[in-house]
Amino acid sequence: MDDSSETYLCINDPNGNRAIHCSESHACLEPLEEEVEKFRRKLKYFFMNPCDKYKARRRKPWKLILQIVKIALVTIQLVSFGLSNQMVVQFKEENLMVFRHLFLKNFTKSSANIYAVYTQHDVYTHIAYTVEQFLMLPSITMGNHDYEKEGDIYTPLTICQQFYHNGSVSPANETFDIDTQVDEECSLIYPQHPFSTLTADPLNFTLHFERLLTVTVKFTLKAINLETVQYHELPDCYIFNVMITFNNKPHSGRMMIDLDNDVQIYKCRDWTVTGASQRNMYIMVLFDVVVILILVLSLLLCMRSVKAGVLLQFEYTAFFSSRYSKHVSFSDRMEFINGWCILIIVSDVLTITGSLLKIIIQLKAVASYDLCSILLGTGTMLVWIGVLRYMGYLRKYNILIITLRAAFPNVIRFTCCAAMIYLGYCFCGWIVLGPYHSKFRTLNLVSESLFSLINGDDMFATFKNMQQKNFVVWLFSRLYLYTFVSLFIYMVLSLFITLITDTYDTIKHQQLDGEPVSDLQAFIMQCKDPPESGCFSENETRGRCLMCCSRRICGSDDDTD
Repeated sequence: MDDSSETYLCINDPNGNRAIHCSESHACLEPLEEEVEKFRRKLKYFFMNPCDKYKARRRKPWKLILQIVKIALVTIQLVSFGLSNQMVVQFKEENLMVFRHLFLKNFTKSSANIYAVYTQHDVYTHIAYTVEQFLMLPSITMGNHDYEKEGDIYTPLTICQQFYHNGSVSPANETFDIDTQVDEECSLIYPQHPFSTLTADPLNFTLHFERLLTVTVKFTLKAINLETVQYHELPDCYIFNVMITFNNKPHSGRMMIDLDNDVQIYKCRDWTVTGASQRNMYIMVLFDVVVILILVLSLLLCMRSVKAGVLLQFEYTAFFSSRYSKHVSFSDRMEFINGWCILIIVSDVLTITGSLLKIIIQLKAVASYDLCSILLGTGTMLVWIGVLRYMGYLRKYNILIITLRAAFPNVIRFTCCAAMIYLGYCFCGWIVLGPYHSKFRTLNLVSESLFSLINGDDMFATFKNMQQKNFVVWLFSRLYLYTFVSLFIYMVLSLFITLITDTYDTIKHQQLDGEPVSDLQAFIMQCKDPPESGCFSENETRGRCLMCCSRRICGSDDDTD
C-alpha cells in the first residue's frame, strides 16, 4: 500500500481481538475512492439473490414469501372457478344437444355437420316438426325447460323467411333477373295452455324457393341448473334464445340446417333450498377479496423494484459517463430492468381483473365465464412461469432460462424467415387445393393442417382425402405436399432444433470455461465484500467502513499483526 495515500495499523487489543486503526491524518479511504466503493457495493446488493440480501442486511425476503403465498392462493382460486365453470359449460352443451334432438327431425350426432334437406316438402315437414315439438315441450322434455313469459303471455315462436324482393331465374334459357333488395316475412305462433299440437298448417305463407335465402325459426326457453345444489351452491337461471336456420343462399338444391342458441345466465328471483344458503358464496367472495389484496401488494412491490432499477440505471450511466467518460452499452442498461418483475406485474394485473370479474359473476351480475377464464388462466400461467426466476438463482437449475434467453434473438430471426415460406405455402394451398380438399377450405384450416404436417400428425389422411376429379390439381397437390413436408420437417425443423442445441452447447462451455464478463459485471466484481461481511448496511458508518477495510487489508494471517 502507498503510504502517501492511506495509513492503516492492525493491532491486537488486550483481549486478543484484532482491531484496525487509521491515522488521524488519513481517512479510511480517499473520499472519491470511498464513494466509488460505496456505489460498487450498492450495485452488488441490487443484483444479489434474496438469500444473499438476507445475509447482507438481515432483511427477511418478504417479496419471495409473498410470491409463494400468492401462487398457492391464485391456484386454489383458479381450481375453484374451473370446477364451477365446468358445470356451466357442461350444462350449456348438454342443453344444446337436447334442443337439436328435440327440434330437428331425425337428428343424430353423426349428422351434425351434414344435416340438410333436399326437397321443398322436406322443408315444410321439418318446420312443422319443429313447431309441433315446441308446442308439446312441457309434456315431452325430461329437463326443467319452460317457455318465457312476458306478463301472463308466453313469448311466441317466430318463423321468418328472407328472400330477394323480386326475380326470375331460367337456367334453361340461361337468363335471370334479380332485385338484390332482401324482404322478410314472419309468422308468430303462441303456445297456449293446455299445450297441444296445431290442428292446421303452422305456415300461413308460402316459401318463395326461387328467391329464398334463409328461413329462421326463433324461440326462447328457460331452465335452471340444479347440479350446483350438490356442491352447496345456489342454482343459476338460464335463458336460451334458440335459432334454427335453413340456409338456401347457395341455391344448390341442398339446404343446410343448423341449430344454435345464445345463453344468458342470471340470478333466480325466488329460491328455497333446504340445507343450502348464500354463506358459501360470501366465503368465496371474501377469499377473492383476500387474493386481490395480496395481488395488489405484490403489484406495488414489483413496481417499486422496477422503479428502483430504472433509477439505479440512470445513476450508473451518469457515474460511468462522469468518471470514466465511457458510454454504457444497451445490454448493460437492460441488466437493471428486471424482466421477471415485469412478468409478475402483467400477471398481477390480469389476475386482479379476473378476480374482480369472478366476484361479479358470483353475485350473478354478469355471466362472462369465458373472459374470466382467459384472464385467470393466463394470469396463473404467468405466475407459475415466474417461479423460474427463483430457480435461476441455483446454478445447476438455471440452464433452461439461460439457454432460452441466449437463443431468443436468433430464434426470432429464424422464425421470421421461416414464416415467409410458411405463409407462401398457406396462400398457395388455399387457392389451389381449397375447392378439392376439406382441410384447405379456409386460410385458418390451411394453417392448422400444415402445422399438423410439420409435427407428423394426420399425414396419410391429408394425402388420401385429396379428390381426384382434376388430374392436374391432384398432381400439383402431390408436388405441393411432398415439397412442404421435405422442406419443413427435414430442413427447417432440423435447423431450428440445431439452433437451440448450439446455444445450449455454448452455454455449457461458458459455464466450464468462464462466462464473458460485461463492463457492469467487471465493475461489480471488484467488490470483494461477501454478503455476510456487514458492509451492505443502509446506514454505513465509519466503524463499519473500518471493518470492511480490515478485511481487505489486514487479512486473516497472524503475520500481519
